Amino acid sequence: MIGSARSLLFVPGSRPDRFESAARSGADLVVIDLEDAVAPEARPAARASTRQWLARSPAVVRVNGAEIDDHQADLEALAGTAKLVAVMLAKAETADQIGHVHHRLGVPVLPLVETPNALEGIRALARHEAVPRLVLGTLDLAAALGAQPTWDSLLAIRTQLVIASAAAGIASPVDGVTVALDDDETVRSDVRRAAEIGLHGKLCLHPRQVPLVHEALRPTADELAWANGVLAAGGAVARFEGQLVDPPVRVRARAILARAGQREE
Repeated sequence: MIGSARSLLFVPGSRPDRFESAARSGADLVVIDLEDAVAPEARPAARASTRQWLARSPAVVRVNGAEIDDHQADLEALAGTAKLVAVMLAKAETADQIGHVHHRLGVPVLPLVETPNALEGIRALARHEAVPRLVLGTLDLAAALGAQPTWDSLLAIRTQLVIASAAAGIASPVDGVTVALDDDETVRSDVRRAAEIGLHGKLCLHPRQVPLVHEALRPTADELAWANGVLAAGGAVARFEGQLVDPPVRVRARAILARAGQREE
């Protein structure tokens, strides 16, 4: 489920009253946040609430980065919880940091790529055995680079994550947040553009973004018709709608059907 998750919805660990509604939002994964969404003085209570939730309901948990004092306390709070799906490691930079979290908790680790050092070591992060996919932290990374957190300004970085993931043989990366909470078309546009270059997951800040993400990632009727037509064309090399059909084209067609939950007929 981690590798195929389309929507990952953040909910502050300091707001346990919102955990249930997040779980009912339709998001593929709920991410309880112990980092940026929680003031330092509120983190002990947030850890306790998160631990109680994980005793009966599944969630991913974003923990503070390895260089932050709260990091070890976060890991201690999560140790032994029954329903911890994965840990999202804020400001992940090295394979050793990932290994430490995985050894401590025994669950997959989703590294948030949001620092220049992470970009320099991106291939090592992607190749760690505990990592099912990479996650882009757009806001922190843009701030660290002195860039605007726009889609175009981070296009080259998004491409780096896609290449590193493909080379490591892991699932496609998860794109960062869209902060426009009331602009549905901006969310849809961000998701579609990300999918065009190979990012097939999205971090969500609000439950209303979840169905928009799913809608934008769902193949259109025309795409499905094209994929089925391509796969119905016989021979090693064929022709469909005036275009060449060869093995790489069929790979793309099968990926479209897979995203729609369909199989090749």
